[in-house]
Amino acid sequence: MDEHSNNAPHVVIELDDALRVSGWNRRAEQVFGVRAAEALGRPVAELVPVVGEPSAWSDALTADSDAPRLRRIARGEREVMFDAWWQLKRDGDGRRTGATIYGFDVTAREAAARSGRLERTILSNLLDTLDISAWALDRDGVFLFQDGKAMRAAGLQPHQFVGASMFDVYAGEAGHDDVRAALAGEARLGIRSETYGVHWMHWYIPVEDAQDVGLVGISLDVSDTKRNEVELRAKLDLIEKQQEVIRELSTPIIEVWDGVITLPIVGLIDSVRTAEIMDNLLQTVGRTRARFAILDLTGVEVVDTGTASHLIGMIQAIRLLGAEGILTGIHPVIAQTIVSLGVDLTRVAVFAKLRDALHYCIGQLGKKRTVAPT
Repeated sequence: MDEHSNNAPHVVIELDDALRVSGWNRRAEQVFGVRAAEALGRPVAELVPVVGEPSAWSDALTADSDAPRLRRIARGEREVMFDAWWQLKRDGDGRRTGATIYGFDVTAREAAARSGRLERTILSNLLDTLDISAWALDRDGVFLFQDGKAMRAAGLQPHQFVGASMFDVYAGEAGHDDVRAALAGEARLGIRSETYGVHWMHWYIPVEDAQDVGLVGISLDVSDTKRNEVELRAKLDLIEKQQEVIRELSTPIIEVWDGVITLPIVGLIDSVRTAEIMDNLLQTVGRTRARFAILDLTGVEVVDTGTASHLIGMIQAIRLLGAEGILTGIHPVIAQTIVSLGVDLTRVAVFAKLRDALHYCIGQLGKKRTVAPT
């Protein structure tokens, strides 16, 4: 092997006509980890074994290679990706005397290529499967890439706007400030917009380590979510209105006599419902100028101490409006709760039945008319 071949930047391996190594340059020593003195005279298949092809190097004695061939070389626990080509050696009479193998260690290149293919496969499957659109802008806002299932569903073609400025394509749309901020290095996440009749959520991600790419964007079609949100809001509004109607129906305020209103309470009542009842009752007393307000508790079997306090407070509030609050139909358990609170009911009219309370109210109204000045 001459000095030029020995110092070449690529691998040079000279073989005799039995495929034994007769020349092994410095680059071969570095790539395959075998010194030239150890390699000389040994079969090339032993020093550079091709994975799965034990007789691969026999081609070198058949004909010159027309193009480099990539071969996986087993080196202990690792593999070397070797891009090789060869030339036959002949004597002056044209008889074959061996071959010379040339090549490069392309392990890093192939690893990067595999990684790139994997990334492209993952990206392609994501873009074809998920309701997203992925796109990239250069630092001036010009589209470099644009694709995705969501974009196609919106009636756009893959890479339709590549080469055009985003600020021109979407000149009439809002959100340009967010894009410019991302191009300046500030990420913008979860930005909402509506374009082409589709509701979108965008993520604008700055790219700092690439000269040609300024921004990578991901746009998610959230139209279904938006529709569900609108439907859910409508249902919640309907439920709230229905609950309001139910509350009104469950605590109807009835004017049973001129100046007498009654509020039959049915079911369980808690502090929240009692507060609503008080508000409605006081407004009715003020509006109708009622003289008596009868709270009929016949349909209520249990109240907690807090609710009992609210009921007594309701009677006191009615008195402040110039009317008299009356309790009827108190269940024994409720009576025990009121007693346990130590509430003084000596100034509150209490009757067993609504009929008795109404008779009392009519009688009181009659007395007032009798003593009225003429």
